[in-house]
Amino acid sequence: MHFEYKVEGGDFTLAGYASSQIKKTLKQLGADPAVIKRVVVALYEAEVNIVAHAYRGVIYADIQPGGITLRLVDEGPGIPDVEMAMTKGFSTASPQVREMGFGAGMGLPNISENADSFSIETEINKGTTLTIGINFK
Repeated sequence: MHFEYKVEGGDFTLAGYASSQIKKTLKQLGADPAVIKRVVVALYEAEVNIVAHAYRGVIYADIQPGGITLRLVDEGPGIPDVEMAMTKGFSTASPQVREMGFGAGMGLPNISENADSFSIETEINKGTTLTIGINFK
């Protein structure tokens, strides 16, 4: 199964829509609740990162019998220092984003902790692609 969701930067009213839809689909497919939780945490964090940091993006979700692959492609500023961005507590979120309760610097670390595979491709002033794999074991 293949799903695509468009995400607009700055639109926090729809943040979490894709993760909610994928959660419903995985429940209907009878996926293990522990796996569903990992998928939802990783996808929600990545989705909010697009909303908080990028101009726009697209989420591609591919569900296969053995697991799910999520690819989040955004148009945005890119990540200047991926290693630093992976540090718990490090954040480049704006004060406005932080005032809404986001931007605690846990997004990328939470994605990494919940994924079986995780990669980041980024280009400054162009955008970032996250690829997240979670097995249904």
